[in-house]
Amino acid sequence: MSTRVFILSDHTGITAGSIARALLAQFPDQDFVLEEYPFLDDRKKVSAIAEQIESLVLAGAPPLVFSSIVDRESRCLLEEKSGRRLFDIFQAFTPHLEEFLGMAASPVAGHLHGIGNAGLYSERIQALDYAMIHDDGSITRNYAQADIILIGVSRSGKTPTCMYLALHNGLQAANYPLVDEDLEATRLPAILKDHLGKLVALTIDPEQLQRIRQQRRQGSRYSSLEQCQWEVHQAEALFRKYRIPVIDTTAISIEEIAMRITTETLTRHQYR
Repeated sequence: MSTRVFILSDHTGITAGSIARALLAQFPDQDFVLEEYPFLDDRKKVSAIAEQIESLVLAGAPPLVFSSIVDRESRCLLEEKSGRRLFDIFQAFTPHLEEFLGMAASPVAGHLHGIGNAGLYSERIQALDYAMIHDDGSITRNYAQADIILIGVSRSGKTPTCMYLALHNGLQAANYPLVDEDLEATRLPAILKDHLGKLVALTIDPEQLQRIRQQRRQGSRYSSLEQCQWEVHQAEALFRKYRIPVIDTTAISIEEIAMRITTETLTRHQYR
C-alpha cells in the first residue's frame, strides 16, 4: 500500500523536496506517492492544505508531511491537523543551531533560493547563460572562461548536467559532443586539448543509451545498439588515452552526477 507524502513550502520547495526524497530513499520497500505544494505563502493557502491533510487523517489514511514553511502559526496549524505527523525541516535543526550559536534565528521565507544575495543570484544567471550558449559544442571560443567542460557521446547526459551545475552551483559549464570523426581517430579536437584540466567525461551503458536514443530517432542508425556500443567503446578508449576523469551516468541522477563532478573538480584544484 502506498503512503501519500505532502511536501509543503512557502517558496520553491526545492529544499523540502530534496530532504524528503533523501529520507524516503532509506525505505526502498515502501511505496510513496509524493505531492508537492510550493508557494504556500499565506495562511489561507496553508489552511486549505491543512484541512485536506486532516480529512485524510480522519479517514484513516494519514499522510507524511514534510514542511519548510517558516511562519510559526502555519507550522502549528499543520502539526495539529496532521496528527503530529509533521516533519518540520527547520524545526529539526534550528533549535540546536540557536543553542550552539547563542542567538535566535530570524527565519525568512524563500531566503535560501531567493535573490537576497544579489551577487549569488547574478552569478547563477550568468552561469546559466554560459551553459546555454556553449551547449553541444555550438561555440568553443570562450572555453577559457569555463569552469568545467563535459565531453561524451550524444545523449549521455551532458546538457542537463551543465544546466544543473549552472543553476545550483553557479558553475560555467560547457559541453562538447564527440562525433564519429573524433571517435574513429581516437583523438581529442584541438580545442579540447587546450583545456585538458577542465575536462570531465560522461559515459553510459550502451543498452541504456540505445533506449534513450530510440525515443529521439527510432529505427535509425544513430539509435541502433551496434552504433551505441561502438561509440561508447571508442569514447572510453579516448578517455583512457588522455587520462580524463570519467563518470558513468547509467544509473545515477543528475544531482549525483553534478556532485561527483564538483568533487572531482575541487580535488583536481586542490592537488595542482
